[in-house]
Amino acid sequence: MWRYSQNPIIQRHPFPKAAKVYNSAVVPFRSGYVGVFRADATTGMPRLYTGWSEDGFRWDFEPEPIRLVSGDGEPFAYGYDPRVCAIDGTYYVAWCNGYHGPTIGLATTHDFKRYEQLENAFLPYNRNGVLFPTKINGNFAMLSRPSDQGHTPFGDIFYSESPDLCYWGKHRFVMGAKGSPWWQDTKIGAGPTPIATPEGWLMIYHGVANTCNGMVYSMGAALLDLDQPWKVRYRTSHYLLAPEAPYETVGFVPNVLFPCAALHDEPTGRIAIYYGAADTVTSLAFTRIDLLLDFVKTHSQI
Repeated sequence: MWRYSQNPIIQRHPFPKAAKVYNSAVVPFRSGYVGVFRADATTGMPRLYTGWSEDGFRWDFEPEPIRLVSGDGEPFAYGYDPRVCAIDGTYYVAWCNGYHGPTIGLATTHDFKRYEQLENAFLPYNRNGVLFPTKINGNFAMLSRPSDQGHTPFGDIFYSESPDLCYWGKHRFVMGAKGSPWWQDTKIGAGPTPIATPEGWLMIYHGVANTCNGMVYSMGAALLDLDQPWKVRYRTSHYLLAPEAPYETVGFVPNVLFPCAALHDEPTGRIAIYYGAADTVTSLAFTRIDLLLDFVKTHSQI
């Protein structure tokens, strides 16, 4: 993988209400790109905003947070770390929703102007909800990481299915943290929407090491079975990227590299990964699907 030479693509204070924009989701839309972005205000509270771009590098943001239309009026305390994917022509947004603690919020949109909030997927406490871009066994499918109310000192990835995006079950363990001294020894969490390949679902994820100087977030990848995605075929023993660049090691939370979106251009095989750096700015990294699959299989330890 290689970093974009003009990183970070979104700096601090990119619009008046945002002190920091990071850990956000981007998808192709019409003739350009659209994103659901985490923006933290100077109060410290995170909100979700819509952003628009012609080229995926330069972004214009809606000045006000996303207003979620909900049929039952459930409160919306905060929102962060969104993911976006399209399923059967509808765009689905999953994010960490504040509802008596962190849980997985869900919403649908067709134009990224009106967002209809669905039921929360799980009870608190849960984070890193990532939908698969197609139904599996006839059901919607999601990866998530059950957690606690604080800054989770643990975390494993689980798989769940739902017939209607309201009732979730068939919960399956996918994979867990590796333990000391691995780069993913404390917790892991699913990142961008999984990418379907002939060899399995390519899941890019973050892993966290608990060091003597604090937690360090790096990027890894795994291949999950196409029909039974809770079964791991390969998993990187080596990280793909770790905090090394100045904008990754210095910021509001140093040493954080957190992937949330991956754009795969099938004709060329190129992948662009959007990631948050130091919980402060948004950056880009690139690879090719053949290089990534080869790396995952060559440097694998389940």
